[in-house]
Amino acid sequence: MFRFQVNGEWRESEKDMKLLDYLRDELHLTGTKDGCGAGACGACTVIVDGKKVKSCVFKLSMLEGKHVVTIEGLTEREREVYAYAFGECGAVQCGFCIPGMVISAKALLDENLNPTRDDVKLAINGNICRCTGYVKIEDAILMAAKFFREDLPIPQSDRSGKIGTLLHRVDAKEKTLGTGRYVDDMVLPGMIYAKAVRSKYPRAIVNKIDISKAKAHPDCVEVLVAKDVPFNKTGHIIPDWDVLIAEGDTTRYVGDAIALVATAHKETLDEVCGLVDVDYTELEPITSPAQALAEGAPKLHPKGNVLAHEVLSRGNAEEAIANAKYVVTRHYSTPQTDHAFMEPECAIAVKRDNGELDLYTGGQSVYDEQHEVSRMLEIPAEAVHVHSMLVGGGFGGKEDMSVQHHAALMAWKTGKPVKVKFSRQESLDIHVKRHAMEMDITTACDEEGNIVGSKVIIVSDCGAYASLGGPVLQRACTHSGGPYHYDNFYVEGTCVYTNNVPGGAFRGFGVTQSCFGQEVNIDLLAEMVGMDPWEFRYKNAIRPGESLPNGQLAGPETGLVECLEAVKDAYYAGERTGLAVCMKNSGIGVGLPDVGRVRLVVIDGKVHIRTSAACIGQGIGTVATQILCETAGISADDVVMEAPDTDLTPDSGTTTASRQTVFTGEATRKAAADLKEALAGKTLADLEGMEFYQEYHGITDKMGSPKPHPVSHVAYGYGACVATIDEKNFVSQMDVAFDVGRVINPKACEGQVEGGTLMGMGYGVSEDFLMDKGQVKSKYGTLGLLRAKQRPQIHVSFIEKGTPDQMAYGAKGIGEISSIPMAPAISNAYRRIDGEERRSLPLKHTGYKK
Repeated sequence: MFRFQVNGEWRESEKDMKLLDYLRDELHLTGTKDGCGAGACGACTVIVDGKKVKSCVFKLSMLEGKHVVTIEGLTEREREVYAYAFGECGAVQCGFCIPGMVISAKALLDENLNPTRDDVKLAINGNICRCTGYVKIEDAILMAAKFFREDLPIPQSDRSGKIGTLLHRVDAKEKTLGTGRYVDDMVLPGMIYAKAVRSKYPRAIVNKIDISKAKAHPDCVEVLVAKDVPFNKTGHIIPDWDVLIAEGDTTRYVGDAIALVATAHKETLDEVCGLVDVDYTELEPITSPAQALAEGAPKLHPKGNVLAHEVLSRGNAEEAIANAKYVVTRHYSTPQTDHAFMEPECAIAVKRDNGELDLYTGGQSVYDEQHEVSRMLEIPAEAVHVHSMLVGGGFGGKEDMSVQHHAALMAWKTGKPVKVKFSRQESLDIHVKRHAMEMDITTACDEEGNIVGSKVIIVSDCGAYASLGGPVLQRACTHSGGPYHYDNFYVEGTCVYTNNVPGGAFRGFGVTQSCFGQEVNIDLLAEMVGMDPWEFRYKNAIRPGESLPNGQLAGPETGLVECLEAVKDAYYAGERTGLAVCMKNSGIGVGLPDVGRVRLVVIDGKVHIRTSAACIGQGIGTVATQILCETAGISADDVVMEAPDTDLTPDSGTTTASRQTVFTGEATRKAAADLKEALAGKTLADLEGMEFYQEYHGITDKMGSPKPHPVSHVAYGYGACVATIDEKNFVSQMDVAFDVGRVINPKACEGQVEGGTLMGMGYGVSEDFLMDKGQVKSKYGTLGLLRAKQRPQIHVSFIEKGTPDQMAYGAKGIGEISSIPMAPAISNAYRRIDGEERRSLPLKHTGYKK
């Protein structure tokens, strides 16, 4: 028997188990989060006898007579201070790491109420945040220290909700204090637990699946195989991904599911999975596009190994390059990388008495999940009711089915509530990654330094399944010319199936890869001309009214020149700086349907915003609230932001392509204008029950349109980054400027950029995803994620040229573009120092990599 205190109350347990499991499963104190289960991420931090510990590696047998404090054990004063400070400083995005951060802050401030920023960095260095870049979290802890130190009262925050004001994020308080619910925080009566048995090999014939021993286990509820699935395919666009691999079929990667096991207790799940006996014939895996494209290579899919092939040609690039004064041709390689969102994937499915399903998820589109689950089960879409809980980060990695379809399938078959949750290692092994790409880029200019043409050849490693490999390739191609004004542009891209973990959507959506290569080329070209890199870019930068390499005319709000001007002083401040610029689309574009939808409903004197637009940390709920308040002239206290739900919220598309601020924002503005008209001479109470519905449609031209100036996307953002390297060969400062059109919420926008900057820096210097012959070798702790003490100084500038008459008051998305130009800027800085070209990521011969 182990006896200890939790939040001042004595507890006893006969079982020795992880403290994290005891807190969450026995006491239902779910503010302590399960992020990695291996002591690497800090989301599960608690205080034991005054010292912070990782509860996922701390056993009850180590607790005898000790005192545990969790986020739920804060005093009322502490709750008020931390909730205010984290909201006021904009420290909360997806929120999954924040309770752990608060506990680390408490451990520091309990001993030192006058900490320096370095003290704070040290205190939270064991806590990973993937969203914020740590700056705002540090600010919040320093603010909390001041409130405690000086015994300050909690002031009133600005609740006007006007555009440009600091409105606390609508979900900041519940995320800070751990009361908001993610899927894994839910417990339903009679719930069972399910998990897939995964392939032992990346490529193997499944000869036989014997489930008899597993089914005989006393805790086993059910074991399902491929024949139990009505439609045994899933896939975001192309349904080529097996729900379960059937006997006689061939696996395509180590994440392939062979059988789906359910038990009454989660403690026995691994034991029962281990009783499923699978007989394989191992085959040699195809682990590179070159292998997959080789003559005689086995077909990984019935139609062959090429998922997509794209060509975009404008002018005559070959002729322009041949006649150019200066030409640079280089090869570039970028790796797979993991999203490393803080919340591992989890879903719960419940079968209703009428045969329909409720599905509780944390993905990037409830309607995509509804579509894929209903297709798999061969039931009407409206029979699948998808409800979004809080989403602990996504960055594109939660667009695909991971656990949702398996939870739904098992619930459908057993009639019981089912939870499916990935361990962190399962998440690494199974979910999609950023596509690895090989690129040959040629860039040419005349003797005055005017770019005259570029030719780009891209080969993308699709991995085992399509996911979003086609659209990612498109975006890598269409943006590979860079944000410059020239007419002769040719790009050819090929996305190739392999037996690696599938590639999918990842913040930047292919542009991180092609921008890296082109921007390193630009520095080399400038050197040949005899111009410095800033002058060269300034000369060629796209300006309003000019055409981009893809032919689209830049609108009057185009602000790349101003971005370059904003970072000019930083670039010229020393000899150890590097520069890169970028552009990124807002919206899906390229002629595809793209719609934002909002319904405003007046309930009990408050306006409820209903939209399926998922908040994955970027804060679309706060953006929509401020646009509503600005337009209708009401206070944020009069607004309720509802969670995405297929029963209530209209389909506003996937949270992807930096589109929600523009599309859902504009739909909200239009609906709010209708509300304002109805409010004339009335109060909200007078409008009880009324609804105001609006849509915004983005109209664009198809990829390869013959128009001289096609509209590929409804908007583009632009950015510039200067990286500074210190004498120890580490990045010490990042100066970034972004053309965002209009800033809706300054703190939130700045926090997005700080987080994107650190993520982009990690992509450049430290992050990698290691595989060997199709087997995943990376662990969460070895991904190369940057921590607070590794954060450089980050200086952010915004260029606002958007006007109120434009969609969403002129705002453009910031989520993706904020992570794009960092890797090439850092590469260019290192080359400026030592002359070495670095054309693969993560960069070598730095303070981070030998």
